[in-house]
Amino acid sequence: MKNHPTVSETNEGKPWFEWIVLAMVALAVVVAFFGYTMAATAVLAVTAIVTGVLRLALRERSPWKVRSVAFDSFIGIALGIGLLVTYFSISLIM
Repeated sequence: MKNHPTVSETNEGKPWFEWIVLAMVALAVVVAFFGYTMAATAVLAVTAIVTGVLRLALRERSPWKVRSVAFDSFIGIALGIGLLVTYFSISLIM
């Protein structure tokens, strides 16, 4: 059981960074509301990629922690790339 990841408020990310991520999501919602879906998608994608890269680069010192370094990095980077690929593939269809 010693290898089990600890999940508690004291071991998770920093609240100030989580508020920044929330602000970026809110910004994307507002931008999408005004009809700029490409910009909103880009804001979300860049935010996801940056959180993934930060987690990978800073490891345990990262302000963004959810699970393990590998999980957090993969999810963040893959989500960002996946959002961009999905957006542009839908754009090509239309």
